[in-house]
Amino acid sequence: QLHLVESGGGLVQPGGSLRLSCAASRFSENFWYMGWFRQAPGKEREGVSCISSRDGSTNYADSVKGRFTISRDNAKNTNTVYLPMNRLTPEATAVYYCAAVGSWRPLPPPHVMCVPSAYALWGQGTQVTVSS
Repeated sequence: QLHLVESGGGLVQPGGSLRLSCAASRFSENFWYMGWFRQAPGKEREGVSCISSRDGSTNYADSVKGRFTISRDNAKNTNTVYLPMNRLTPEATAVYYCAAVGSWRPLPPPHVMCVPSAYALWGQGTQVTVSS
């Protein structure tokens, strides 16, 4: 069964860095979009950063622009994404989820590439805690 495996979460002090990774358990096709989402206690899940395999375009939440940089492994037959997160603040504390969408759904238009409802395959989540 296809699933996504996340790693790289943890506890870090404000101003520190973490690097999240996400890989599909097996290769079936190049996912159209892969992305990172997060959900803090009492809040809705929100898009953090997403990337297209079709043209490499990316999308970032305003709160992370300039500090987070999503990238995708371009090796053949792999669906892996990375999210280095720099200058972290306590507001970044949340469970971070990797997600993907592929040909089992209609291709989402670009303006929703980082909207949670556009995604159909989700990882289990990894906790990121920013605290001194």
